[in-house]
Amino acid sequence: MDYFAFVLIGLAGGAACMFFALDKKRKSLQKMRRDQEQQAKEIAHGIEKIRAGEREIAEKTSQFTTARVEFEKQAISHKELNDENAILKRDLRNLAINVRKLELDHRAQHESQETLDRKVQEIGGRYLKENVKWIGNSITPNNYASSKQRLQDVIERCRGIGFQIKQEEEANYIADLRAEFERAVRAAFEREEQARIKAQIREEQKREREIQRELERIEKERAVLQAALEKARAETRDLHSTEIETLEARLAEAEARQRAVSQAQLTKAGYVYVISNIGSFGDGVFKIGMTRRLEPLERVKELGDASVPFPFDVHMMISCENAPSLENVLHRELHKQQLN
Repeated sequence: MDYFAFVLIGLAGGAACMFFALDKKRKSLQKMRRDQEQQAKEIAHGIEKIRAGEREIAEKTSQFTTARVEFEKQAISHKELNDENAILKRDLRNLAINVRKLELDHRAQHESQETLDRKVQEIGGRYLKENVKWIGNSITPNNYASSKQRLQDVIERCRGIGFQIKQEEEANYIADLRAEFERAVRAAFEREEQARIKAQIREEQKREREIQRELERIEKERAVLQAALEKARAETRDLHSTEIETLEARLAEAEARQRAVSQAQLTKAGYVYVISNIGSFGDGVFKIGMTRRLEPLERVKELGDASVPFPFDVHMMISCENAPSLENVLHRELHKQQLN
């Protein structure tokens, strides 16, 4: 019994030891199985990553192949490069020739332009100088505005052909023209004054001759009357007869006329006249003048015979003691309405 028990105990102990040993082995196998499963998962994940990499490589390989094909399409052969270089060299040579030709043409054009500019300056200067001289020589007291416009037109034509004239030069030309106009006005005034003085001298000479003739005529008449009066007094004793009184009256009248004519010779007495000539000067134009002749209408007749084709109409004939002074006063008062 004891042996059997001992055996049973030994079997139980051996079974227990076997159980513990197998349990440990079982746990070790379970752990190994779990590790293998984890490794299998990792391997599967690695395989998936490898496959993804392979797919990416395949895709990149395809792209590379496509790019290579495109690149090979764009690639140029050595012969084509040589041909293209030859074409480029020929084009560059032609371009250099054309550039040189353009430079020579530009230089020739520049020289031609300089020559043209010199000719323009020369011709423009001569044209301006001759026209300025011609306009200055043709200036009169009555054409300053038209002469100034002609000068400005000449300056604008010079500028139109490229001949430059500064504003200061234009102002100087106009100032010179103005000075020429003032000299022409002064010269015309001097000529008119000289003509007026000469006309006045001629008028005074005519007046002196007229007065002298009138004095001679009156002197002859007075001598005849004096002789007739003396004869009548000698033939009759009645000093108050009608014939004697008539002769004395006529003699006194002749002596009075003689004194009046002699007095007029020493004074400025005369006539201021206002006349017009519609046929020659138009309506509304009047001439105011002065004469110291004994017969003023003779002066008006002379004016009509000498200067105009039609006779003058007399509107007014004023007798005064100082005819030159009255004429000057009227001319000053009517200066703004003066036509010439």
